[in-house]
Amino acid sequence: MAYDAEDTRRRIFDAAATEFAEHGLAGARVDRIATAARANKQAIYLYYGSKEKLFATVLRAKLEEVSVSVAIAPDAVAESVGQIFDWYAEHPELIRLLLWEALEARDEPDENERERRDGFREKVHRLAGAGAPRIPEDARVRAAQDLLFTLMGLIAWNFAVPRMCRMVLDEETDRAALARRRETVIEAARTLAATAGHLRSGAAE
Repeated sequence: MAYDAEDTRRRIFDAAATEFAEHGLAGARVDRIATAARANKQAIYLYYGSKEKLFATVLRAKLEEVSVSVAIAPDAVAESVGQIFDWYAEHPELIRLLLWEALEARDEPDENERERRDGFREKVHRLAGAGAPRIPEDARVRAAQDLLFTLMGLIAWNFAVPRMCRMVLDEETDRAALARRRETVIEAARTLAATAGHLRSGAAE
């Protein structure tokens, strides 16, 4: 059977995503990734360079995956937030990876920060573009930035601390708690989007 390099890369990636989500960058072990991927350690270093670069690759790919799968539509913010909430429910590994990154990241920007900033700028300008042209662009952009990050927090916190969510809501299961939170988050997003819309359009003047 011929060696399939792409299949090996995919197996390494999948194994690394699981390993990093569970153990973070510092706690992850290349030998465990290799075993789970049915590959040797040399293949990991050949294809990805280092454990740090492999972590960055996994995180970047997961962020791209959610960006491609769902996006916040300026004219349907609440509905978009519901879709993103569902995506995170099906892919909890991204929140774990982001939490590990926050815990283990160095102070200085990494090589992927520019690319990620550009991605967020694109989302912000899409939201800001829904505002009235007579409002200064920088004001619309700032309102859209605040809206985007607030919505991200509304969604992500539920999956970052599911046990706390269950206890605060006094529900018996995570599933019941998340079902309640989904409706609450959508309604909160609807209110926030309406407020931000007034600010961008100048209705609050």
